[in-house]
Amino acid sequence: MARRQLEPFLWALFSAGGVVAALFIPVHLFLWGVAVPVTGITPPSYAAALAAAQHPAARLYLLAICSLPLFHWAHRFRYTLYDGLQVKHLNEIINTFCYGGAIAGTAAAVYLLWRI
Repeated sequence: MARRQLEPFLWALFSAGGVVAALFIPVHLFLWGVAVPVTGITPPSYAAALAAAQHPAARLYLLAICSLPLFHWAHRFRYTLYDGLQVKHLNEIINTFCYGGAIAGTAAAVYLLWRI
């Protein structure tokens, strides 16, 4: 795929990852890190949590919450290196490192969610 055709897709992944990182991850951190321990709400049992995670919609949700912030990071880190450190001459290496890392993390999430 030509560079011009790929750029809007990468910006869309950046945007979606930012939304997920800003809206959904703080809710999860609050619920499981603050609300459940402080209020004494009984967390679900392992069997109930596993059954919920095995539902296809839950797997898609967990995949989105794991993979989209990785692409947000990759795009932000790439442009930080380009604009902040002025290393535009390492274009191919930076793209491979950033987006390759996001793809590898997504593949790991797919593998782990498949094995549940």
